Amino acid sequence: MYYSDDILDQVRSANDIVDVIGQDVKLKRAGSSYVGLCPFHNEKTPSFSVSRQKQMYYCFGCHRGGNVITYIEEYNNMGFLEAVQYLAERAGITLPQSSISPEEKKSMSERTQLLEVNRLAGTYYYYSLRSAAGKSGMEYLRSRGLTDETMKAFALGYAPKTPSDGLYRYMKSKGVSDDLLRRSGLMNVDLKRGTMYDKFWNRVIFPILDTSNKIIGFGGRVMGDAKPKYLNSPETKIFDKSRNLYALNLARRTREDYLILCEGYMDVISMHQAGFTNAVASLGTSLTPGHCALLARYTKKVVLSYDSDSAGVAAAMRAIPMLRRAQITPRILRLDPYKDPDEMIQALGHDAVKERLEKAQNALMFEIEITKRDYDLSDPEAKTRFFESVAARIAALETEMERQNYIDAVCREYLVDRKQLQELVTRRLVAGPASHSGDAYESGHGATSGEEEPSLDPAYDPAALYGYDEGGFYEDEATGEMYQAPPSASRKNRAATVREQGDDISRKLLLNYICRYPSVFETVKKYVQPADFGGGLLTRAAEEIYAQMERFGRVEEASVLSHFTETQDQAQIAGIFHTLDQAASGKDREKAVRETLLKVFTASDAGSRTDLQQMIQRKKLETELRSVKLNL
Repeated sequence: MYYSDDILDQVRSANDIVDVIGQDVKLKRAGSSYVGLCPFHNEKTPSFSVSRQKQMYYCFGCHRGGNVITYIEEYNNMGFLEAVQYLAERAGITLPQSSISPEEKKSMSERTQLLEVNRLAGTYYYYSLRSAAGKSGMEYLRSRGLTDETMKAFALGYAPKTPSDGLYRYMKSKGVSDDLLRRSGLMNVDLKRGTMYDKFWNRVIFPILDTSNKIIGFGGRVMGDAKPKYLNSPETKIFDKSRNLYALNLARRTREDYLILCEGYMDVISMHQAGFTNAVASLGTSLTPGHCALLARYTKKVVLSYDSDSAGVAAAMRAIPMLRRAQITPRILRLDPYKDPDEMIQALGHDAVKERLEKAQNALMFEIEITKRDYDLSDPEAKTRFFESVAARIAALETEMERQNYIDAVCREYLVDRKQLQELVTRRLVAGPASHSGDAYESGHGATSGEEEPSLDPAYDPAALYGYDEGGFYEDEATGEMYQAPPSASRKNRAATVREQGDDISRKLLLNYICRYPSVFETVKKYVQPADFGGGLLTRAAEEIYAQMERFGRVEEASVLSHFTETQDQAQIAGIFHTLDQAASGKDREKAVRETLLKVFTASDAGSRTDLQQMIQRKKLETELRSVKLNL
């Protein structure tokens, strides 16, 4: 399928990149750009820049970048055509359908096909719940106090007990292949008999939606005492339970400045029905660094609402340090004497639960309280070990003010001498971070180590590919745009000689100068043409930039990116548009542009040195270029 440049421009123009990315990433104004924490890698300090003027995004840490289409491709793991269709639908644009052939429909991406299968399955489950076959499921949900409106809002469904292949037969009636059903995770396969039957049966169904409101998986709660009580879709091309959260598609629109993190589907649904529409849950698995990174895109505050039993407490103790590592401040909703949020809501009602949320316990004080259970404070030796553990947690805090505030709080709560606790904390600080046992409860209770989350794509390392340094960027005084300094040519980079690297850096800079200072183009094209940009990616970029300058007298950077289908190519081009030398004055910048143009000009001289006339002419142009006036 092919969409014309005019169609792509229309789709891009109708989807402001700040608005689109702002739905997923908390952006803050910085000059004429917006910055936030990068959604593509873990970072503590924002280095992800979004420019409304350029209609581009770029991360100065991991060096991913592109336009609004690229972002949707990368963030939602979509193909280019899917991303265009998604953005067109978002903007209410009807794309031309005549260009879609039957063959192209047949070869839709696996992701698109799986989403369609899940949509069909969601429809089947939804209507099954509301049919005679769904009576037991409906009775169960009503017994849990759910209203019809709530069931509809969460698209709840039911997988009938009989027949065990009801969904399979429905899918076949819609023309879905066995191979696709097998990949969807909705079916079990009997290898001996060579038959396929439904994975979910006799279960209330909880569709799991992504932030685009597409069904990516399902959870099922069995009717009766069969095991397992809850069953979830296996991981597929579109479903990764360690990187998705139940009801985030609804909670992301909350006006609250925090999210409530629950353990189960029913807890979240009960919270929403009671008016707490900022509740989410992990998907049948313990909280992961991936979940924390996802939460960090939407909030810096999370209230943990885990069950009050020992398993829930252990889960909270594991979650707290992970949330902190994601730069999220956790607090704890105390449920006792109730087992879970659903039970508490049924017993207390909205107002009482709201009051508890407002008074949610400080996470560190909660950790200390739970840790205390492991020590007999009537035993002097155990009491000393307990306060050493407390001191380790306090010493692990980042700022001195935090440490002093917690020392005061612990002394008040546990009636310990302040001077003595301060001494323990100081001793821990002097000993260094290795001795801090802030995660002591985890290691003592069989928890995971909470290792750092890897990059979303470990094989993708543009920083190494393109030679940029981590995090070096600045705000340009003239425009307020964010830029990184040009990389340095180095002998350590064996991909090319130092001279070749330097020539490449100059070519990239010159392309950006043309875009930023259109008035220099007439001078530039007199000395340098697209073929002089070294071939490959840079020449292709130069051809498009020159064409736009000739046609419009300016360059739309986001449009240039659309001519590159590979996301890594787009990241390189985005890097060009975000690389600029930090000149102190207009004269400095004019000198920098002239010297860069001169370097690109001389680097393009290699193939013409055998022709005397050409050598004389180029020498004349080079002399002329050294003193040419540029109006920026």
